[in-house]
Amino acid sequence: MMKTRYEKGLETLRSYTDEEKGTNHFELMKALEDIAPDLGTYIIEFAYGDIYNRDHLSKQSRALTVLSSLVTQGSGSLPQLELHINTALNAGLSEKEIIESMMQLIPYVGFPSVINALTQARKVFQERTEKALA
Repeated sequence: MMKTRYEKGLETLRSYTDEEKGTNHFELMKALEDIAPDLGTYIIEFAYGDIYNRDHLSKQSRALTVLSSLVTQGSGSLPQLELHINTALNAGLSEKEIIESMMQLIPYVGFPSVINALTQARKVFQERTEKALA
């Protein structure tokens, strides 16, 4: 039987999520459920059901693309950047790869955006280390 967009998206989102290691989409959707109950469905069906299930990019390449986009959006996207740094780590990227991808953006977005992103990355890395040691 063919999976629905929602089923495909939920499966894909779960493959990027480790609820024990950091901020994740399920927390975001739950936190906004009272004011935007359809948001979770859109994230699961459209973003993860349709876009993340396209061919030709690995999970790591998708994660790097999203990180780059969020860094270029500046400080307004820091909460989403935190979420997607966790997603990138869950997709198999190393801390060094995440840091280097952010450093690569300096000529294009400037130091302030990259410094903010690296500060957010440090926070995520520390939180995950603390959770692992607990």
